Amino acid sequence: MNAEVFFSYSHKDEDLRDQLAKHLSSLRRQGIISTWYDREIQAGAERTQEIQNRFNSAQIILLLVSADFLDSDYCYNVELKQAMKRHENGDVQVIPIILRPVDWQNTPFSKLQTLPKDGKPITSWNNRDEAFLEVTQGIRHVSVPGSIQA
Repeated sequence: MNAEVFFSYSHKDEDLRDQLAKHLSSLRRQGIISTWYDREIQAGAERTQEIQNRFNSAQIILLLVSADFLDSDYCYNVELKQAMKRHENGDVQVIPIILRPVDWQNTPFSKLQTLPKDGKPITSWNNRDEAFLEVTQGIRHVSVPGSIQA
């Protein structure tokens, strides 16, 4: 069975979310994960209910962290708070992905291990593909316990 992955992100980071989704395609094709984000809501569907349903059924929630994410009332006050509550209840694995440099060290998720390692923002890497590879390997490791990381 694959792990359902929910992307929590600011729409201003959509390009970076798209790049991450491409890098995760190998995990999707292998049936390790399925991914979902709000741009996949079908015409006529009730947005809020669809987001809530997908959020609640996810086994992994990726927080795509940037200044825009932290500035978004919806991302911070709704999704982040609910994600941390589900994490504390043991219902979900929450993984902060640091997209761009921002002061995140005193946020509710600062106690969690981030990707890429050491919280180095993806946009700070000389080769972003290497950063996305590290993130993909980290998600594989969480999705398939006991998997070997390169």
